[in-house]
Amino acid sequence: MPHSAPQGPSEPERPHRPERIERRARAQEPPPLPEPLAVPVADSHTHLDMQEPSVAEALAAASSVGVETLVQVGCDLERSRWAAQVAADHESVWAAVALHPNEAPRLAAEGGDGLLDEALAGIGKLAALPEVLAVGETGLDYFRTGPEGVEAQQRSFRAHIELAKRLDKALVIHDREAHQDVLRILAEEGAPERTVFHCYSGDAEMAQLCAAKGWFMSFAGNVTFKNARPLREALAVAPPELVLVETDAPFLTPAPYRGRPNAPYLIPVTLRAMAETLGMPETSLATHVAANTARAFGY
Repeated sequence: MPHSAPQGPSEPERPHRPERIERRARAQEPPPLPEPLAVPVADSHTHLDMQEPSVAEALAAASSVGVETLVQVGCDLERSRWAAQVAADHESVWAAVALHPNEAPRLAAEGGDGLLDEALAGIGKLAALPEVLAVGETGLDYFRTGPEGVEAQQRSFRAHIELAKRLDKALVIHDREAHQDVLRILAEEGAPERTVFHCYSGDAEMAQLCAAKGWFMSFAGNVTFKNARPLREALAVAPPELVLVETDAPFLTPAPYRGRPNAPYLIPVTLRAMAETLGMPETSLATHVAANTARAFGY
């Protein structure tokens, strides 16, 4: 699906970045460029709006190491608009739009169901754009939101599932400490044909369940962490035809650069660690990942 031509020489103004992210990004030097991949792949989930370089610089660095496609993910209405515009302006970028699970209870607390419905309607309009290939990241996050936010999160999740199915877009799921409810709601609503568990966080048993359903599992830099054996065990049982790789940048920087800013150009570090876990040649895994990402998002 072709993108529209760039509309101007400069990128759209980025949404406001939390001061904490600003301070952390500026305090750390970016990791060096890794050795380029022989087989180009995609970063299936990144947040360019929260990263230090310009979009053009980020795309150039990624391309130089074999990361030729990026999925830019919005987490609220403003950031989703930004994601769609950047995807329209750059041939190598596609967009995913949604209200993050933690955004739904914030909106509900601020303005009740009416404000949440208004934001969901805005996401629906953006999701219909040709440069937007996915609805996400949506889902459930019980780590940061207490019991008072569960109802709004689940209501928002159900609305996003319906939207993805109605528009035939991929569904990108954020699942943090909410595995059982995520799986239950997917069963109740019926999962879209193309469903992606972003930053996969389940165990090997859940990975087998996802595989049986044909759901994609996207692994981020935390699969390289020393304490991430359950993630590596999950990766080991995930079928290669359902595995994706992502940065979730600027978060989850892979070892040995943990604690420094993440960026799409670091995908090769994570992919090589994944290949080692799987006992596969790097090129074989990259070939799978490239085809899987295109199939998952439909480009």
